[in-house]
Amino acid sequence: MAIERTFSMIKPDATKRNLTGAITKVFEDNGLRVVASKRVWMAKREAEAFYAEHKERPFFGELVEFMCSGPTIVQVLEGENAVLKNREIMGATNPEKADEGTIRKTFALSMGENSVHGSDAPETAKREIGFWFSETEIVG
Repeated sequence: MAIERTFSMIKPDATKRNLTGAITKVFEDNGLRVVASKRVWMAKREAEAFYAEHKERPFFGELVEFMCSGPTIVQVLEGENAVLKNREIMGATNPEKADEGTIRKTFALSMGENSVHGSDAPETAKREIGFWFSETEIVG
């Protein structure tokens, strides 16, 4: 199995409810290690740039507004097949369809306020990690 890195974000709905530690513990308990982490409050321009791939979608404005509504925790997670492992741990985007024990099933308020974001592929992880972190901020 390959050790890789992935990007993870704990969204404003979860940070407002003081779930940062509980969510991070789920990642760690499932074999992922936090190798970089910081708390940020996204400016509108940052949220628009980070989610630029969704610019033409009808939910883009609402997504940007939500992501600017409070602090987020941006993280780099490392472990065996980290991208896929993180996706499994997060669960389905819609918490009603997420498996029991996943972060979204346990903590999400709705499909929009689903507590976490994670990269969907190694290429996406590289881009998203690079958006928030320099190499010197990642300590393996």
